[in-house]
Amino acid sequence: MVRGVVRGLWCDPADPRFTPFLLVPFLAGGHQANVPFLSALNLHGMIEQIPHIVFCATTGHTRLRKTPVGTFSFHRIHPNFFAGFDWYRGGRDFLIATPEKALVDSLYVSSRGGNQFGFFPEIEFGKVFRFREAQKWAERIPDPRIRKFVQKRLQLLRQQDGSRESPQKVCHAPSGAPLGKTKSRNPSAPKGSSARPPALPGASS
Repeated sequence: MVRGVVRGLWCDPADPRFTPFLLVPFLAGGHQANVPFLSALNLHGMIEQIPHIVFCATTGHTRLRKTPVGTFSFHRIHPNFFAGFDWYRGGRDFLIATPEKALVDSLYVSSRGGNQFGFFPEIEFGKVFRFREAQKWAERIPDPRIRKFVQKRLQLLRQQDGSRESPQKVCHAPSGAPLGKTKSRNPSAPKGSSARPPALPGASS
């Protein structure tokens, strides 16, 4: 009925409340951790591709943990930049980065060679995503070289999003005035907090 994850940690995959994201705080080795990067972007509905690996941000060391219930890739974020997350969908299941912080964290890691985090050919920002908020997070990056890299990539993504929102089809009324249509998506975006994860249902240590 239960499955061993790592030494001293068990879970019940059959529990309807269970998700591999619940294991993130237990696998962080005593350090803070949350779900950002591509995993968060998918959960927020901004990208459709579901990552095969659970990507995690941590104040500890960067490392890869393979378990019987999934592979967890932990990436170190500077402690002064470890913020911008909240409980998923208002519950207390696991901590997830806001859409803006998830994107900035992805670009942050890509500046250090994490190529899988740097390109988003099918990303949908929607009306809730706030580029101004993302820029504010980028300004808080401690390393000036990484900060400049992330700010430049954000600007390019904003221009890309603007080109997608331009009218796709234009028809002309008798007076010659153009009429256009645009489309958008509206994913949910929880606000950030610095809450710490408690013991969670479906997982124990």
